[in-house]
Amino acid sequence: MSSDYSMAESLNVLGEELLPCSNDPLTGFFRDGHCNTCQADYGSHTVCAVMTEEFLAFSKYVGNDLSTPKPEFHFKGLKAGDQWCLCASRFLQAYDEGCAPKVNLNSTHKKALEIVPIDALKECENI
Repeated sequence: MSSDYSMAESLNVLGEELLPCSNDPLTGFFRDGHCNTCQADYGSHTVCAVMTEEFLAFSKYVGNDLSTPKPEFHFKGLKAGDQWCLCASRFLQAYDEGCAPKVNLNSTHKKALEIVPIDALKECENI
């Protein structure tokens, strides 16, 4: 019987080894710099997104302020250009609203595909 915190296989949406998303700021459900996930990660923090001013404003508007520092959680706040393991459903919502951030496919966990179509991720690929 596996734990809800047992890490899912670390593969990206391309079927390859999951590469790091960001160590500064330190991101990921496990705060390991990767968009690894597990059954306990109800938000599916699996999309390695490159923040933009537009996306940060959108996220704040819909109730998830990622730009304001929260020292009590050791969170400096995000700024444009930072990479962050974003909830797959928030990415899809932003995509549907026309303000999705860019995506690092090599660092986006394959579990994101359970929520986000690969074509949407590829359309937003950070090349």
